[in-house]
Amino acid sequence: MITCLNKRSALQKIATSAIFIWAASQLAACDQDALKFTAINITGASYGRDFALTDHNGQPRTLADFRGKIVMVFFGYTQCPDVCPTSMTEMVAIKQLLGPDGDKLQGLFVTVDPERDQPEMLKAYMAAFDPSFLALYTTPEKTAALAKDFKVYFKKVPGPAPTSYTVDHTAGSYVYDTQGKLRLFTRYGTAPEKTAADIHLLLKNAT
Repeated sequence: MITCLNKRSALQKIATSAIFIWAASQLAACDQDALKFTAINITGASYGRDFALTDHNGQPRTLADFRGKIVMVFFGYTQCPDVCPTSMTEMVAIKQLLGPDGDKLQGLFVTVDPERDQPEMLKAYMAAFDPSFLALYTTPEKTAALAKDFKVYFKKVPGPAPTSYTVDHTAGSYVYDTQGKLRLFTRYGTAPEKTAADIHLLLKNAT
């Protein structure tokens, strides 16, 4: 995991989140039949099991809406200068690498900056990458609760003006299988080819 800004306090918070993900990966590794993924295998994790959010079209969404698809969830914000656009571009590449299975991938972008990321802005942001991807949002209070449930760290970093702040945040994506079960955490910077191979493996072993 990395953050948009390289601050010690942020890295400490992210390290704490990483402990939970690492622990879950160790539990999954104990299963002799566990599949071999490039991403961190967090099958059976007790966190990030669902969400209740609104998409950029105003529709309420939960994981059940995407049953039958592989779901990739990334937490970020539209004014992120580097990590977020890079991650979304890589998600597009992953979909393309899946070939005929590309339509079985649902990309989701959850904003950690709902105060600035209004629906129309989120819709335009998704359109810049893939119109089938959805941006999701909720209130600031519920965003904080959701991030805690997903072991995602984020924190505003003041800028020169009240509205010019940045947001340190966990980078990486959660991957759910076609049954809506949390399976993987992909680290920021993982080659799209490797993540696409992981997704092919999940699709091959879908039940």
